[in-house]
Amino acid sequence: MTLRTRLLLSYLVLLSITLAVMVLALIVFLFAQPVAPDATYEQLATIARDVIADSGLRDGSRPTLAELRDLRLSLPQIAADNEVRILIANFATQTVNFDSDQTFTDGAAITIDSEVYTLPTYLRRSLGLLSEPSFGSFRDADGTRWLFTGLSLLRDNAVLLAEPAPRQTLANVLATFRRELARPLIQAAFIGLVVAALLAAWISSNLSRVLARLVKAAEAVAAGAPDTTVPLQGPPEVRSVAAAFNRMNAEVQDAQRSQQDFLINVSHDLKTPLTSIQGYSQAIMDGAARDPASAAQIIHEEAGRLNRMVTELTDLARLQSGRFSMQSVPVDLGQLARAVGERLAILAQEKYITLNIEAASLPPVAGDGDRLAQVVTNLVSNAIKYTPAGGKIWMKAGVNGSGVELTVRDSGIGIAPQDLPRVFERFYQADKARGPQRGTGLGLAITQEIVQAHGGKISVNSPGQNQGSTFTVWLPLAQSSTVTRRKA
Repeated sequence: MTLRTRLLLSYLVLLSITLAVMVLALIVFLFAQPVAPDATYEQLATIARDVIADSGLRDGSRPTLAELRDLRLSLPQIAADNEVRILIANFATQTVNFDSDQTFTDGAAITIDSEVYTLPTYLRRSLGLLSEPSFGSFRDADGTRWLFTGLSLLRDNAVLLAEPAPRQTLANVLATFRRELARPLIQAAFIGLVVAALLAAWISSNLSRVLARLVKAAEAVAAGAPDTTVPLQGPPEVRSVAAAFNRMNAEVQDAQRSQQDFLINVSHDLKTPLTSIQGYSQAIMDGAARDPASAAQIIHEEAGRLNRMVTELTDLARLQSGRFSMQSVPVDLGQLARAVGERLAILAQEKYITLNIEAASLPPVAGDGDRLAQVVTNLVSNAIKYTPAGGKIWMKAGVNGSGVELTVRDSGIGIAPQDLPRVFERFYQADKARGPQRGTGLGLAITQEIVQAHGGKISVNSPGQNQGSTFTVWLPLAQSSTVTRRKA
């Protein structure tokens, strides 16, 4: 079953459930409503015609005393014959003068609740009533509610024909529903289903079309078209999915390019020392080396460089995977930077470079002192390495916001604008010179990982080549809670 078909069926099922809930709610609502008294009033009004005929009175007439006496004697039989309850009551005094059920005694008080109701014209004409009957309800002493239709046949009194108020039943509710609501509801539901089906088909078609574009784009990328993108069209959610796919594709391509660059760089960096080792060792074995000791020295240096590269690669992999164990203790970055600077000042003097250190005691940061010393050493060593004789290096540490900041600025060869975004990549070297004195290209990558493992940030800025560069490290201040050993 296709996604489009599933979406269409889900919409129709949802609408069907909604309609079923509506029907159930209507039935419950009708069941909670009291039964309308109209049918009872009309039935009692119909019986009133027989009462008038049986009593010998005329509607609206003034009976004589003899007629009143005869009426009281005949009412019990009339009530029994018509299966109704008949009372004679005075609306003004709210008293009962006669009750066929003998529940109320003569002169007993009664509370009559009158209701405005008008008989249908056709029924009133068929009954031949000259005056409009009265309608309402009253309650017995036991609380039973009775509905009545009253006829003004007597002076100051009315004859009430009464029946118990009907109770709501499920059968009545279903009958009312079928009679009054079922047909229009079915018609409305049919129209709603047709409209909903059309809208659902349109919505599902649009959504499936967008997903089809995503599938096609994914297949194109898998087939070797990495620049394939999905247009940002449709509802916001669909556009978000398309944008996420485009970002994912771009990040995958960046990762693949980085991996290719890594393989190229690592193979080149391994090939150069290995070639030197192989060449000089072969010369020693063939006896062609003019100075075997010098050749052996070169082999030793290249082997050491390979060893450092392997060690740094291992450290970098462990840092990136979060498996590099580091101590987290309070560290004064100002004192640490001054100690590292004073130690490296000797190297700077050998190159006739001035190293200015401005680092007083600072609030502590939570970190590994050895790894943070590695960060400072790497930055200052690079500054010394890429600053020509007679140049200057400035190292400054201070508080910045909720953390401390270390800047290392030099007047060296600088970094070209196109190289700035990549200086922290593995094996990337802005200095393309090849030779035994160049680095492994891993130092800044390791530096960045250490800084980020401490919750900090590192950035670089350079106006351009031969205009120096500035590296800035920011680390958050240590929290007041106890610092414990953690995994970076």
